[in-house]
This record gives sequence, C-alpha cells and structure tokens, in this order.
Amino acid sequence: MTAPREATRDRILEAAEHVFADKGYHDALVDEVATATALSKGGVYFHFPSKEDLFFAVVDRLADRLISKVERESSTQPTAIGRAEAALTAVFSALGKRRRLARLLMVQGYSMGNAFERKRVELFGRFASLIRQRLDEASAAGEIPPVDTTIVAHIWLGAINELVIRWLYSGEPAPTEALPILRSVLVEGTRASHAGRVAGEAGNG
Repeated sequence: MTAPREATRDRILEAAEHVFADKGYHDALVDEVATATALSKGGVYFHFPSKEDLFFAVVDRLADRLISKVERESSTQPTAIGRAEAALTAVFSALGKRRRLARLLMVQGYSMGNAFERKRVELFGRFASLIRQRLDEASAAGEIPPVDTTIVAHIWLGAINELVIRWLYSGEPAPTEALPILRSVLVEGTRASHAGRVAGEAGNG
C-alpha cells in the first residue's frame, strides 16, 4: 500500500471511530465519515467496500493499539506475576478511561447481530491469549500454582467485561475504584482455584 493511500485510510478510520462511537453501527452514516475526511462517499467505499468492513477495520485498529499498550506496559514488570497483573490492569484501565473505545469494542455493534458477536469473541480471544501467556510465565516461574491459565484468563476478561459494561450504562462503579478490588479478587481466586483442585484430587485419591 502506497503512503498516500495508507494516510487516507488512516484518516477514514479516525473519522469513522468518532462516528461509530457517537451513533452506534446502525445509525452511523458513511456520508458522515466522508464529510469528516473531505472525501466522497465513493472515495470511502474505495478503501472499505461496505459499512460493515469499515466498522470492523475500526475495531481491529483499536484492538491492535490496545494490545500493543498491554504488551508494552506489562513487559516493564520485573516478575512474571507482575506482568500478568499489569496485563489485566492495562486492559481494564484502557477500557475504563476511554468510553469511546469501550463502546466500540463492547456494545456499539450489537445491532449487527452475529457478525459483531463473532468479532467480539475474536478480539476477546486475543486479549485472553495475551493474559494467558503472562499467567503461563508466572506458573513456569513458580510465582503462582499450576492452573488452567486459559480458563483463568477468560474468567479475568469476563469480570472486566461485566464491570465495564455496567460502568458504561450506569456510570458506576468507577474503574479507578473497581480495579484494586478486581485485581485482588482475581489473583486470589487463581490461587484458590488451584487449592480447590488439589483438595479435590486428594479426596478422590
């Protein structure tokens, strides 16, 4: 892709992010994106063949940025469990500080039906994979007991999802208030799940 074309594509995505975040997928108009970028409607469709393609490109772009942020912030921690907690914190903090990002990734595409749900599952799978990698590092380093890190990562993200959606609709609890509680509950829950599994195995033995 040539530099001018890439620059135009970025302008479209930046404008589309605002339009979709403010109006949701169903009420957003490609004409509004075109006006914001000083392009014709056909010019937008040249880069993105449909409104659905444009929406998903916006979502992917935001997810890429969030994942880069998580990787960058978690990599600075000296311990593996610290990196796992930092990954959790970075995801929750980014969604909690940017309503536009949270709305786009979590709620604004629901009028699309199954297409949006598949995309949301794909994106949260990427977040879960990143957190799972950090948990695997912590387990290998002996900083947490052996545990099914795939399940734990999805539990962590499920809790984040519920808290952020509640905040989007009700305004509470504030992410800054919920984060310390969420982090302590989930980290202790990881240890407790291992203890319960060990006790169960001992009882069956």
